[in-house]
Amino acid sequence: MNVEGDFRYVDPGSFDECIRFLEYLEEFDGEWDDAFLNWVNVSQRWKEEYRVSPNGDWLPLNFVKKNKGFAARASLFKQGGPLACELARHPVVLNVNDWMFCHGGLLPHHVEYGIERINKEVSNWMQCSNEDSDDTNLPFMATRGYDSVVWTRLYSQDSVERTRRSWDLSSIIAEQTLKSVGAKGMVVGHTPQTRGVNCKCDGKVWCIDVGMSYGVLHSRPEVLEIVNDRPRVLKGQRDSYDEMEVLDYL
Repeated sequence: MNVEGDFRYVDPGSFDECIRFLEYLEEFDGEWDDAFLNWVNVSQRWKEEYRVSPNGDWLPLNFVKKNKGFAARASLFKQGGPLACELARHPVVLNVNDWMFCHGGLLPHHVEYGIERINKEVSNWMQCSNEDSDDTNLPFMATRGYDSVVWTRLYSQDSVERTRRSWDLSSIIAEQTLKSVGAKGMVVGHTPQTRGVNCKCDGKVWCIDVGMSYGVLHSRPEVLEIVNDRPRVLKGQRDSYDEMEVLDYL
């Protein structure tokens, strides 16, 4: 959504951070990896020093700052922009040993289309800076439609929102999908889980979006640890965490 320029779910404070991030990048003269990795520490120090609020300093009539923030975020996330290219380095669907990881969920027609093909199409689309190129076309299989890789909620909806038939069908589809890729389990996000990390589809799918963001549930972080194909959920004792603390938590 950000690469498309769709900022509907962006917290106002994130626009402020994009402005600061662009200014910060000028100091590194093209050394992207160093700049990107170091930004977490710089940003945290800045927030502590100036005590900024999660929503930033966005008054309704501060049009100049709003426009500057939008322009900054757009330049970072546009196709070929530095953050779009950073995202392009990562797969949409990741296979680690016997486990599949994706944002919304992997379905049989995604596997038939080709996982590597999906990953390559999205990566090429994010990196493209030539508006006349065919790569400007949004990869439909991954990013468009209720049953795309990043938007499907087939596996992650709460049981109270579904019929028994729908629940059984999702388990069958999960089993078919995993069998087709030779995997034992799938890990998905996308749909906040009000009761924390949990498994669905007869234990085949783990849903790990706990709504940690300020803009969702602001819940404490949880970690799904998988060792020798045995998953377990790690939880902290505190009621809530700052988003920047999660790196230390992990």
